[in-house]
Amino acid sequence: MPQVRVLIVDDHPVFRQGICDVVETDPQITVVGQAADGEIAQEMALDLQPDVILMDINLPTINGLQATRRIKSILPEIKVVVLTGYDDAEQVFHALRAGASAYCPKDITPESLISTIHAARNGLYVVGEKTMSHEEVILWVDEKIGRMGGSAPGDVDEMFVPLSPREMEILEHVTSGLSNKEIAYKLGISHQTVKNHMTAILRKLRVDDRTQAAVYALRRGWVRLEDPRS
Repeated sequence: MPQVRVLIVDDHPVFRQGICDVVETDPQITVVGQAADGEIAQEMALDLQPDVILMDINLPTINGLQATRRIKSILPEIKVVVLTGYDDAEQVFHALRAGASAYCPKDITPESLISTIHAARNGLYVVGEKTMSHEEVILWVDEKIGRMGGSAPGDVDEMFVPLSPREMEILEHVTSGLSNKEIAYKLGISHQTVKNHMTAILRKLRVDDRTQAAVYALRRGWVRLEDPRS
């Protein structure tokens, strides 16, 4: 059986090494690289083309969901396992929408992590302890959406839509306290364009105002206030 080539993405070097040590206890898994931020992860994915990426969400430069979406758009065959401390029901949908095959808490057992890596490599989806096929995960999402207030099957396509790169960029600036006018100046776009993007952000996140949008992003690790770009 061929080796499963894994790339580990997390900005904490001790955690990265710990994960490396754990997964390499399986003789069928080889760690081919480690990355400390989202942009480096994207570069390494293109260069190394691993089978599976273990991806944190709260990363410098671009967050794990952005990195996942970018990588999957270029190399859709790579499987991404989101491994995060942000255990949030809605975050699962955002991760799946971004292209992830699995969503696991960082306190996952070594055995479960190794099992998840193999499942993702084989085209399955894993959320918590539940392993599903593509058809099953669609039904699972539909069921969960219904419980969370979706009124029709079509709502699944409208809810939890990933933010575009520009929307995420604007949300980062909102989180750091910039007004729409200041964001427009900083990005070199019109005030109305920023307002249009903000309307889309509030709709996609299902929140009422920019403060709630900022809190939403911070609670899920999408934005790091200590990021020098903020």
